[in-house]
Amino acid sequence: MAEAIAEPQLTAAATNGGEFGGFFQFGRPKLRVTSEYDSDSSVFLHKVSCKLLDNLAKLKLSFQNNSKGEVSEPQVTFTSKHVSLHYDVEENDALLKASFEILPGFQIKAAHQVKARQGEVAMVADLAGPAYKFELSSAVPSVGMPRATFKFPLGEVSLVEREEEEEEEEQKRTLSVSGILKSHILNGVCTARYNEENLDLRYAFKDEQMTFIPSISLPSNALSCAFKRRFSSSDKMSYWYHFDSNNWSTVYKHTVGKDYKLKAGYDSEVRLGWASLWVGDEDGKAKAAPMKMKVQFMLQVPQDDIKSSALMFRVKKRWDI
Repeated sequence: MAEAIAEPQLTAAATNGGEFGGFFQFGRPKLRVTSEYDSDSSVFLHKVSCKLLDNLAKLKLSFQNNSKGEVSEPQVTFTSKHVSLHYDVEENDALLKASFEILPGFQIKAAHQVKARQGEVAMVADLAGPAYKFELSSAVPSVGMPRATFKFPLGEVSLVEREEEEEEEEQKRTLSVSGILKSHILNGVCTARYNEENLDLRYAFKDEQMTFIPSISLPSNALSCAFKRRFSSSDKMSYWYHFDSNNWSTVYKHTVGKDYKLKAGYDSEVRLGWASLWVGDEDGKAKAAPMKMKVQFMLQVPQDDIKSSALMFRVKKRWDI
């Protein structure tokens, strides 16, 4: 007697609701759609993004369109832990970036601009722990000596070769030093930034009620000062003054919770007074705002021509699909 034909059995993928071997899922990734409109430019900005491969990578599409529906500046971005790709559709150009840890404490980074056929390669090594790093980077194709950077807890110092033009239009390559140093002095932070023979000195003192930030640039001797005063948890005022130009500006802020902020200010350089109202955290993401939407209304009043005052607004809305 012939053996009975066995009934077909369901595969592992079918019994696990789209899973293969219980390890991989092929469900549709969740989409995040964000649209933003600025009345000043009358342009809509749209972003569509989703996470792939169990959040190991992210794909994003962004583009703009005007009131006529014309689409411009479409761009596609793919981002993962080690590799990223930014593609400009209109320019037919792409920027590739990669980063790999070859050995513990030793990293290789590379970037390449396809259309310009230019890029950069860098090697980063930890010295005496992750707080101390040495980076050696070079342009591709190579132009002169590579750039050397030493990073440490108080700042960083870089040594790079630059070209200088002489009177006879001959180019001379010299070594240039730049860097930044930070240090805590008298309950504040002092910062010195040096680049191309310019030195910027800045001191920032801050406590629970007051912030005081004087700064000076050398050799231009441009001196400025910022003062911030917190009157309560919801009210504070900021004031900036530039001694070289006698220009000043001030801003007053009043918050109601974290979803409403009223700001008003004046800038003497452009002789403009303004006031704005934020609905939704100004510095936060639209996801945390009421209805996942942030709105800003701004009124600008020029001091010289009050009749040309303008009311502008911005709206940012997010959908999770």
